[in-house]
Amino acid sequence: MSLVRAAGGGREPILVTGVGFVTPLGGTAAGLDAALATGRCALAARPLEIEGLGASLVPVAACADFDDEAAPRGPSGVLPDRGTAMALHAARQAFADAGLAPGAADPHRVGVYWGCGMGGAASFDQATQALYGEGRRLRPTTVLTTMPNAAVAELSMAFQARGASISYACACASSAVAVGEAMRAIRGGWIDLALVGGHEALLTPGVMAGWQAMRVLAPVSGGGAQGACRPFAADRAGFALGEGAAALVIESAAHARRRRAPARVALAGYGTSCDAQHISQPASEGQVRAMRLALADAGLAAADIGHVNSHGTATAAGDAAEAASLCEVFGAHGVPVSATKSLHGHLMGAGGAVELVCALRALERQCLPPAAGVAEPDPAFGIDLVCGSTARRVPGLRHVLSNSFAFGGTNAVLVASRLD
Repeated sequence: MSLVRAAGGGREPILVTGVGFVTPLGGTAAGLDAALATGRCALAARPLEIEGLGASLVPVAACADFDDEAAPRGPSGVLPDRGTAMALHAARQAFADAGLAPGAADPHRVGVYWGCGMGGAASFDQATQALYGEGRRLRPTTVLTTMPNAAVAELSMAFQARGASISYACACASSAVAVGEAMRAIRGGWIDLALVGGHEALLTPGVMAGWQAMRVLAPVSGGGAQGACRPFAADRAGFALGEGAAALVIESAAHARRRRAPARVALAGYGTSCDAQHISQPASEGQVRAMRLALADAGLAAADIGHVNSHGTATAAGDAAEAASLCEVFGAHGVPVSATKSLHGHLMGAGGAVELVCALRALERQCLPPAAGVAEPDPAFGIDLVCGSTARRVPGLRHVLSNSFAFGGTNAVLVASRLD
């Protein structure tokens, strides 16, 4: 196995040895692959009623098969927030996939790097309803379930990770940043292995009302929510909120060799930047810089990338900025682009990790997922968007890139490579 050559750089890559996830498209590789191959959309309409404004329908992508109340609790014994329960489930899958038992590796050389944009949203919504709506006392565990690092605390205890355990809150780029920073920690020699990823469970009345007030959610027409989120389309009208979690076990090549862990893909590059211009309007310059930094980190040229999983939110400003960035880095129609938020919704802090998993599945299967509900991209953009209801076959795909661009201006880009 030629690890260095596979990654495209002059150093050994970071190997992905385990993956687990909970998504609106399913929680197994077979289910996710089937959805990505056929462009199956998980969006549905959910009612939202606001006093004084009446009722409306909001497009959402829920993990309908995940029962957080039935899921095993974490080691703290505290009844977790729905998002934390998803994080624990995904992480258990990832460790099992990696062939690891808790405590099997040196605990002081194992870290947790995790992302979440609005941690504990469901628990916070329930708490405010209890206090202000019903005049009830709050649970004594309210703080423990709503704090942003609740999942990281549970994960660290569950898997005996006594190295750095850090929670990142960078809005939509949270989990992509977490993955990238863990890569740096492994390269720097601080740890050998990391549990990385992110989670988000925002389908609560308070959060949905907040996003609706920003007027960035796609409208639900008479035809329902299917196809409501249309990234890069001329008639794009906003995104759909989603929920989910994804976890990856990543480790140095040396550590993987010592324990004879099989690996098919590697993380080769990471780039991050900040627009530092506007809290909610993206800037193409910052996105271009992050992509070029990720390519340089991987030791690759733009022409080496065979697929981009875009941030693709289906907002007017967001898609225009990203399309311009893609053309600047790869040239007009220079690389096939997917936009999986059209299928699984906008997963906020979990988005970077879940979309990285989608990119890894594309890399392994040599098959690019289509953007649901998009017949063709806006002709003003000049990008090669994978459209329709059928995945595009790309034999020989070696390197993919995944974009995450957040409110607040944080940009995070990851490059993954197929191993020889």
